[in-house]
Amino acid sequence: MKRQIITIDEKKCTGCGDCIPGCPEGALQLIDGKARLVSDLFCDGLGACIGHCPTGAMRIEEREAEPYDEKRVMQESIVRGGPNVIAAHLRHLRDHGAHDYLQDALDYLEAAGIPNPLELVGQEAAAPCHQAEPAPPAHAHHGGGCPGSRTMDFRSANGHAASATPAARGAAISSELRQWPVQLHLVSPLAPYYEGSDLLLAADCTAFAAGDFHRSLLRGRTLAVACPKLDSGMDVYVEKLAAMIDMARINTITVAIMEVPCCGGLMSIVSEALQRAKRKVPVKKIVIGVQGDTLSEEWM
Repeated sequence: MKRQIITIDEKKCTGCGDCIPGCPEGALQLIDGKARLVSDLFCDGLGACIGHCPTGAMRIEEREAEPYDEKRVMQESIVRGGPNVIAAHLRHLRDHGAHDYLQDALDYLEAAGIPNPLELVGQEAAAPCHQAEPAPPAHAHHGGGCPGSRTMDFRSANGHAASATPAARGAAISSELRQWPVQLHLVSPLAPYYEGSDLLLAADCTAFAAGDFHRSLLRGRTLAVACPKLDSGMDVYVEKLAAMIDMARINTITVAIMEVPCCGGLMSIVSEALQRAKRKVPVKKIVIGVQGDTLSEEWM
């Protein structure tokens, strides 16, 4: 099966880095003065980064990309970039929890007699396959890439949110957040915590209006937030939701919006994603009043 992937003309790339913030999945990094696609796995091929390139060095190409072959990517792309590109790729897989692909990459390096650059520079070795890494605290610093878009899974072993603030401590209320990031432009639709989950797609303002947001809306659900009025790139939102439906195979979508008219655009995005997706999933619409009360709740 063919799919679209970003390709970068190294001769045209000036290393300005303008494309990096335009890649929500963190698949691009600036290495050795050039923009590099460090992981096909997290490139959705939507081209959000292309418009930020001032030299025309980026374009979308269509090539065989499914089923994903980590060892082939290592051989044909990553290894040719040198030790820094290899290290960035390994960190990318590790930080996104892609342990199976990470093990394939490490197996390829060992078979080819290529040293693991993370070990050479004295950094923490990549986690073994099938072994879950403990989620870092939200305030932890991460080297390389933007910490604000780094994928973090807060679920405990039983799949529930593992809060760092117990509710038993005075009047503190436990967070029900299961992952980071949450903004729809930043999330990867293939992140492991979305697989088979119940998705809460919430308009930005709902968390501020609904005083019981975490307990009544977020508990037991993964999260993505968006503003249909102020956000740009609505087509990207549609594609990501369609990928969650077909590839992450989410169970349900709960759409939480405010009573103001502009919030209705979020339902339109979901409707379009459902039209593009091959699977069908139940959708619940919840409307929150400006004073935080629930005005309506219905399955669509």
